[in-house]
Amino acid sequence: MRKKIDQWREFGLSSLAVNNRKTVYLIITIFLLGGISAYKNMPRESFPQIQVPEIYVNVPYPGNSPEIIADKIIKPFEKELNKLKGIEKITSTATQDFGILKIEFDFAIAPKDAKRAVEEALADARSTKTFAQDLPVEPTIQEIDVNEFPIININLSGEYPVDVLKEKADLIKERLESISEINSVEIRGVQEKKVKIEIRKFDAEANRVSFGDVESAIQSENTTIGAGNLKIDGVDNFIIIDGKFKAFDDLKNLVVKHENNNNVYLRDVANVSFSDADTTSYARQNSQPVVMLDVKKRAGENIINAIDKLKLDIEELKKSFPADMKLTYTNDQSVMIRSQVSNLENSIVFGVILVVFVLLFFLGLRNALFVGIAIPFSMFLSFILLNSAGVSLNIMVLFSLVLALGMLVDNGIVVVENVYRLMDEGLNSFEATKKGIGEVAWPIIASTATTLAAFVPLALWPGIIGEFMQYLPITLMIVLGSSLFVALVITPVLLAVLMKTDNDSKNTKGVLKSFAGLVVFGMVMLFIGQNSLGNLSLIIAGLIILNGFVFSPGTLWFQNSFLPKLEFGYQKFLKWVLHKKRPIWVILGTFFTLILSFILTGVFPPKVLFFPENQPNYINVFVELPVGTNIAETNAATVSIKKEINHVLSQPISNKDSISYLDARDVEFVDNTTVITPFVESIIEQVGKGTSDPNSGPSFGETPNKARITISFCEFSHRKGLNTSKVKSLIEKSLQGKFHADITVVVDKEQSGPPQQPPVNIEITGSTDYEELTKRAEMLQQFLIKKNIEGVQKLKLDVEVNKSEIQININREYAKRVGLSTGQIAQSIRTSLFGKDVSTYNFNDEDYDINIRYNEKNRRDISSILEQKIMFMNNRGVKLSVPISAVVKNIKKINKYAAVVRKNQNNTVTVFSGVQEGYNANEIISIVKDYLLEFNETKNGEEFTNDGYRYKFTGQMEDQEKELAFLSSALLFAVFLILLILVTQFNAFSSPVIILSSVVLSLAGVFLGIVISRNDFVIIMTMIGIISLAGIVVNNAIVLVDYTNLIRKRKRKELQLDTKALISNEDFKSAVIEGGKTRLRPVLLTAITTILGLFPLASGLNINFFTLISEWNPQIFFGGDNVIFFKPMSLAIIYGLTFATFLTLVVVPIMYYTIYRFKIWLFRKMSWAIKVEL
Repeated sequence: MRKKIDQWREFGLSSLAVNNRKTVYLIITIFLLGGISAYKNMPRESFPQIQVPEIYVNVPYPGNSPEIIADKIIKPFEKELNKLKGIEKITSTATQDFGILKIEFDFAIAPKDAKRAVEEALADARSTKTFAQDLPVEPTIQEIDVNEFPIININLSGEYPVDVLKEKADLIKERLESISEINSVEIRGVQEKKVKIEIRKFDAEANRVSFGDVESAIQSENTTIGAGNLKIDGVDNFIIIDGKFKAFDDLKNLVVKHENNNNVYLRDVANVSFSDADTTSYARQNSQPVVMLDVKKRAGENIINAIDKLKLDIEELKKSFPADMKLTYTNDQSVMIRSQVSNLENSIVFGVILVVFVLLFFLGLRNALFVGIAIPFSMFLSFILLNSAGVSLNIMVLFSLVLALGMLVDNGIVVVENVYRLMDEGLNSFEATKKGIGEVAWPIIASTATTLAAFVPLALWPGIIGEFMQYLPITLMIVLGSSLFVALVITPVLLAVLMKTDNDSKNTKGVLKSFAGLVVFGMVMLFIGQNSLGNLSLIIAGLIILNGFVFSPGTLWFQNSFLPKLEFGYQKFLKWVLHKKRPIWVILGTFFTLILSFILTGVFPPKVLFFPENQPNYINVFVELPVGTNIAETNAATVSIKKEINHVLSQPISNKDSISYLDARDVEFVDNTTVITPFVESIIEQVGKGTSDPNSGPSFGETPNKARITISFCEFSHRKGLNTSKVKSLIEKSLQGKFHADITVVVDKEQSGPPQQPPVNIEITGSTDYEELTKRAEMLQQFLIKKNIEGVQKLKLDVEVNKSEIQININREYAKRVGLSTGQIAQSIRTSLFGKDVSTYNFNDEDYDINIRYNEKNRRDISSILEQKIMFMNNRGVKLSVPISAVVKNIKKINKYAAVVRKNQNNTVTVFSGVQEGYNANEIISIVKDYLLEFNETKNGEEFTNDGYRYKFTGQMEDQEKELAFLSSALLFAVFLILLILVTQFNAFSSPVIILSSVVLSLAGVFLGIVISRNDFVIIMTMIGIISLAGIVVNNAIVLVDYTNLIRKRKRKELQLDTKALISNEDFKSAVIEGGKTRLRPVLLTAITTILGLFPLASGLNINFFTLISEWNPQIFFGGDNVIFFKPMSLAIIYGLTFATFLTLVVVPIMYYTIYRFKIWLFRKMSWAIKVEL
């Protein structure tokens, strides 16, 4: 026996670990303490924070049209940007008064480097003659910062004036900004105050007072100046002339002009008031005025900790607020993060329980614990490494741990099963451990390497989706690498010290003693208030009883009766199937199944999605009226739309139910307190500034023609089966066709995953004449609108057209003759209409603008504006006054486009739309493409093409094609890497081809599963599942083939064959059958554990084990955001792995046997020298 042992191989690292056990004990302690500490300290997030190398440049150029800004700002800047390396896309928008550019860089370039490069390009552009040299303010250049987005909104509402709400909001702002995790707090929904000086036109002209006179008087009087030092009695005294206005009434008595010994006071020519500025926005919550606070956290801080501290401070402040002042939270990211992280943590616990339960039956309790130990220690090591790398605990990381659950134990299963077998044959624990691991070390290293190889291409995924998804492969590679370390270093020590082969006799007395002790301890803990510890003790006591009287006898029956019968049946089946031509028929049948799966997928195609369709946590209703609409009209339209939404939400949920969505609520009893969670948490209306649809591009300045209504829902676990997607669909149908055609209403929801462009996105290019380009784009848009395509939300242009514009043409020659310039005239009109901030007024330690302009009566009348007199001194010192109308050549009222959009230096207009709830984007796009082919055949379509105009589908469609191409390439690259590793390991081609065939054939299981169960094919998630499957499937096949090769070598030694002799066909067949039979248990076990690890997410079953222990409340529910997002990937792996298990146990041995026979036949036919490696 000793000689036989010495002939077997050992693995150096594992033998070293067994010989140095105390070092391994120290490593175990470090992993345990370091892993728990790292887990607790890792910041929690919903999705990973990614650094996007997108730079936004905003160039204000007041008083200029989009065409001028495009020529003087955009084009010269684009020319310099084009010289930079690493730019993927330049999108520029020229609007009235602004030039906006978005520069998207390759992700290989850091955002700060990208910003520096753009700053240099802008400096170069400004030095050219073609760039505008008279910018009134400096351009702003900023990178996307994920921390600039609010982590929570705090809403103050009630029957109080806005000033009172604002006062309380200021208290909250001051308190929250003192929290270390909070970066800034911004107050919204409050109308800014200002000092209004409204000039009475005729009074001013009668007193010969101009805007310049008022501006000069205010600026020269409202000032504080240091006049120097004066030494008195040896002491320096600083002289200050304090002229700052103490009250805005002081302005009324300001002398604005002194002429002919007469003073003209400001009150003589203007109305002075300190009041709200012109209304730029409205904000309401549940129809009541609301003041909102946007809270932003500091970079790298924990969102959950920040919001927890924030709420404690607010609860303390709230005690001093009036009782009827309502304070609510919306967009609370901590709720979603806590829910998603908790659900995934519970999925991990659920998966561990299922995996250990299966291990218990296959291996017995002791061996199950040896295998199961790989799960916590692999995760602990992973937490240490991830925390050291600065990675947050987000749902991508947690799902990677769920996906890895079954794979974590694969190596441990092979190791424990092999060591147990050798001990059963008579070796002691130390020898069996060293030799047993020596037999399987390289196969499990190779199988782990092939699994990691499958994920390597995903870690190299380019673009924003790659940055988002890369946490999945990176975490998996770290976890699987950790599990390999545990299997080869920690598990061997535990096996050598603790493993036994004798089945412990049933000790009923010991079981009852343990049960009684734990019950008593649990009751004591419950009595002193330690509920969690007490309940946990009672649960463990119950498990001990179950194990002693149910699981343990069940395990003995399973191992001694069921599994031997299964192995005997499997052995008998292999003998039968390896007879004569049956192997050929099985192989052909398997390949036919693969082809059939492709055919069935074509005949019964699943719905193809880019990303999973999520149930909305909130719904945005975007309202847009024609450009130029007064904000009061927009507000009135918003109120009407809100009433219609209320009507929808007030209807009974179903014919069998009288409760409405507004009345639906979840009632819970927590710590003797009733907690009520309404299904609809809030409805917030915002009108005016900051309400644009993000899909419509950036919006600067005021947007009085736009509004947004946000309906927020409770988290998934409180919805009690109510579907928010159905609510969105009901609102869409209700608002469709209800309002005037000029009112555009779009119902949208938040996106799941990384940012995505609109599903329907058609870019039209082909002309330097932007007006003509917009006309052609509008023509194509109207053609599609008339087709009334079902499922399309609202086809819109990214450029607002029909913007009403009054063009005033100046008689330049005459204007110069009387001493006026176009700039003077334009500035005078602008001041009379929009006003000019000339100074500031300090009140209660806050500065407010002092604004001068005409009074409302005069600024609403075009003739009054044009009849105003511009007063100035000519070159002879004579003061002249010239009415603007005297130098106006003509006035023309036209409708024009509101912006010029350019993409990669080409004028572009985009027709875009979202897709209504329940409709498939790819199916809608297919219909749109068919209609556009029809458009090409029309007269307008022929002119469109002949005049050089082109359209192309971009947006989500373009991204979808690009990502599908990458994932297909990644799959091929993964297969190539796997092949390279296999050829290196086996030093042959036949074995790797056999193993890889199981990967290709497993696709049949994926497609058959999707077709039969009618699941969606989600391009991103399903394709990642298929790539992951490629790495998982090869594991069992590698171990099976390697072990069969080992049996063949042993048979050769037993038969003492020389290097040129081959074993007989029967001996080869028996080696194949023995290899299959020996590896049946680990193959089944690894497949079942992987499938069960994914079961919680695939089934959607959520159990809260933490509240189960603390409150006896499992909070069971089905579904959730995590399930919706990860289910397609989980199902793809489960379908493929289920079929691949059949392939590994049946088709792989058959192919192994068949290819061997074929090679012998071929070599003999060709008279080649036969090698024993066959």
